[in-house]
Amino acid sequence: MPDTELFVLGGGPGGYPAAFAAADHGMNVTLVDDGIKPGGVCLHRGCIPSKALLHAARLIHETEEAANWGLAFAPPKIDIDKLRGWKDGIVGQLTGGIEGLCNARGVQLIRARGVFADSNTLNLTSDGGETRQLTFNTAIIATGSSPVIPGPLRVDDPRIMDSTGALELADVPQRLLVIGGGYIGLEMGTVYAALGSKVTVVEMTDGLLPGADRDLVRPLHKQLESQMDSIRLNTKVEKLIPQTAGVKVEISSAEGAESLTFDRVLISVGRSPNSRDIGLENTKVEVTERGFVKVDGKRRTTDPSLLAIGDVAGEPMLAHKATYEAKIAVDALAGEPAAFDPYAIPAVVFTDPELAWCGLTEHEAKAAGREINVFRFPWAASGRAQTLARTEGITKLIADPESERILGVGIVGPGAGELIAEGVLAIEMGCKARDVADSIHAHPTMSETLMEAAEGLLGHATHVFRKKR
Repeated sequence: MPDTELFVLGGGPGGYPAAFAAADHGMNVTLVDDGIKPGGVCLHRGCIPSKALLHAARLIHETEEAANWGLAFAPPKIDIDKLRGWKDGIVGQLTGGIEGLCNARGVQLIRARGVFADSNTLNLTSDGGETRQLTFNTAIIATGSSPVIPGPLRVDDPRIMDSTGALELADVPQRLLVIGGGYIGLEMGTVYAALGSKVTVVEMTDGLLPGADRDLVRPLHKQLESQMDSIRLNTKVEKLIPQTAGVKVEISSAEGAESLTFDRVLISVGRSPNSRDIGLENTKVEVTERGFVKVDGKRRTTDPSLLAIGDVAGEPMLAHKATYEAKIAVDALAGEPAAFDPYAIPAVVFTDPELAWCGLTEHEAKAAGREINVFRFPWAASGRAQTLARTEGITKLIADPESERILGVGIVGPGAGELIAEGVLAIEMGCKARDVADSIHAHPTMSETLMEAAEGLLGHATHVFRKKR
C-alpha cells in the first residue's frame, strides 16, 4: 500500500488549492512544500507583499496629487521598519490561514524538499538534513518558477537584487536601477520611486511591457516618466561592477556605450519554470526546451502517475491560472468532466495606472489576419474618472464584426484589475456587444466605461460623438 493516495509537490497558489480540492473529494492528500510556511512565491515573495507596498506607494502619490484640489499634506515620514513589518504581517496572517485549512481538511503538510525517485516514490529532505522516502498513487507537480538572472549579470553582491531581494525592503536606495521593463520591474520601481529613490528603468526592446497592447501602455509610460528619474528603451546592460561607492553599470544603446553608478540594482528580466533538480529524469515526464512540463487538457503529463499545474506547466505564469488548473487536475483525477480551455485569462499589471487585459488582443488579431471591430472609450468622457482626477485611462473592447461577440477587453487606469472581471465574464459567457451595452451599470462608476465602450462598438456611445462615415 502506498503511503498516500495523492502527493502535491509545491504549496503555492496551484499546489495548496489542489490539495484542498482533492481533500474535499475525499482523497488522502499529502502536501509537500520546502518553505517555512505554505503559500509559495506569490504569497511570500510576489503577489501579496508587492501589492501591499504598491498600496502604500499609491497613498503617497495621492497626497501629492491632492494639492491640485486644494488639499495640502505634509511630506510623508516613512518608517521603513514599520512599513516592512506591516507587509510581513499580512503575509504571516495569510500563511497561517493556509496551515489552518490544511488541518481542517485533514491534509498532511510536510515541510521538506521533494525529489522524485521514480513515478511513485518521493525522496524528502528536511531543512535539518533528515531524509525519508514516501510512496504515492498519483502526484501533482506544482513547483512554480524562479527569477532569471542572465549569465553576465550574475554578480555576488547584496546590492544586486532579484524580485525577492527587492521585496525585503532592506533600505531605500538613493539611486536604483531596474533592469527590465516588464511588470515586476515596473511594479517594484513604482514602489521605490514613491519611497524616495531615483529610479532608472532599462529595457532592451522599444517599449515597456513587451507584448502588452500599446494603447494600454502609452498612458502608463507617460505617468511613469513623471515618477521615474529615467526610462531608457532599446538599451542593454552589458556588465555590473560592484565598487565601494556603488554598483557601476555599463550600458549600451544606439547612442553608444555609457557607465552609470547606482546604490542598488534590481534584475527583473523574467522567470523560468522550476522543473530541474526535482527528479523528473527518474520519471516518464517530458519537458520542453524552455523547461516547461508537457501536459494535456486535463493537466496530465506523459507519465500516467503525474500531473502538473501552474508556472511549471506553461505560460502564462499567473497565480490565478495555477489555481484554475488545480481545479481541472483534481476534477480529472476524481473522474469528473474537466478540461483546461479558458477563452480569457486575465493579466493585470499593478502599476499606477493599472493595466489589465483578457481574451484576444488587437496585435494578435492583426498577426492572424483576423477582422475585428475595436472601440476605445476614453476615460476623459467618464464623470467618475473626472471626480477621481484620473482621466488618462482607456477601456478598449474588441468584437467579431459579424456576430458582435466580445473577443477581447483591455483597460488602463486606476482599478483596471478589478474592472477586468466583467470582461472575462463577458468573453467566457459568449456575450455580444449588445449584451454588455444593454446591461444597466451603476452611475457614476468606472464600470460604466465597459458599457459605453460596448455602445461604441454598436455605433452610439453616449458620451463620445463621432461623425458617421
